[in-house]
Amino acid sequence: MSENKINRRDVCKTLLAFGGLTLGGLATKGQTTTPTPVPVIDVLQDQKLADAVKRGATMEEIAELRDPIANTPQEALRALKTGNARFFGGQARRPELSAAERRAQILGQTPFAVILGCSDSRVPTEIIYDQSLGSLFITRVAGNVVEMGTTGSIEYAVEHLKTSLVVVMGHEGCGAVKAALLPAEERARETPSIQALLNSIVPSISKIPKIRDEKAKLREAVVANVRQQVFNIKKQPAIQAAIAKNKIAVVGAFYEITSGAVDFFETDEDLRIAQTAYDSCDWRSHLA
Repeated sequence: MSENKINRRDVCKTLLAFGGLTLGGLATKGQTTTPTPVPVIDVLQDQKLADAVKRGATMEEIAELRDPIANTPQEALRALKTGNARFFGGQARRPELSAAERRAQILGQTPFAVILGCSDSRVPTEIIYDQSLGSLFITRVAGNVVEMGTTGSIEYAVEHLKTSLVVVMGHEGCGAVKAALLPAEERARETPSIQALLNSIVPSISKIPKIRDEKAKLREAVVANVRQQVFNIKKQPAIQAAIAKNKIAVVGAFYEITSGAVDFFETDEDLRIAQTAYDSCDWRSHLA
């Protein structure tokens, strides 16, 4: 059984573990939760920043005090998982910067991950991963598709901002993917620009299996599109060079709006593009 097909309860336990939580610690109706302890390293860094502000430090000094969140692809992915665990578990810290820190950001940005996400208003990326200003470089377009603008944005983040991770994130109930599943004659009623957007999604969902349940079918289509867009990013020469040097990793993700959890697709098998409808349906996992 592949890693992304594990029991939902196991997924929850894993996510919560990243955030220092347990299933038993989640709030139920009429109950409150115990706040997740803030790591000592974060407390010490916050104290350093507070002391610097009190003594009237310059913006340059304040900017230099903030340690990078992640320096490797593995650390970057762990930071996203940990942040989503806090959000998913109702323990989000909503990390805000002080006024001095916000002003200091004018000196430059150092995001640790670049995320290609959907424009959908229900998918606020920084909130989902519980990250503060300046932590994520985000490009959003309906259907999270790779085209000239999004490719250029991703390559800029990798080449000039030294991000360690690229994530293509689809989501539950994606309207763009749902529209791409419609018959060609229905898509033809849209404006030329919308048709072009949908047509960039259609190839990735052409081989999904015939599924009666509409919600399951849409999830399969969204994940198929994520896999295709990851493939499209990885074939860019600049990205290939960065991967070869182990500077970055490119992964996929699926955000479940109803639960708040993000499932990641990291391995070659997770990201393998189906060649046929039969191949795309991992029916063996349902026999376990």
